[in-house]
Amino acid sequence: STGDINFSSFVMSLATQALMQMGQLESPPGVEVPVDLAGAQQTIDILAMMQQKTNGNLDQSEEHLMEEVLHSLRMAYVRSAKG
Repeated sequence: STGDINFSSFVMSLATQALMQMGQLESPPGVEVPVDLAGAQQTIDILAMMQQKTNGNLDQSEEHLMEEVLHSLRMAYVRSAKG
């Protein structure tokens, strides 16, 4: 089993994907992950769409997680885009 998949773990998996696309996380050993800022922006946009579409349907911790993740990813994106 890969563990329970819930909203928070799904959000965190997308956040991890975006950070890897920005080159902000180390790749697994033997895996070359090229920097893909366009892909990172798309992943951030997907999270923002999810935040909008789930508005009013999340519990307080899920809402807080979405806000924190999006803020952190947007700041990381700005840093990555500046090089």
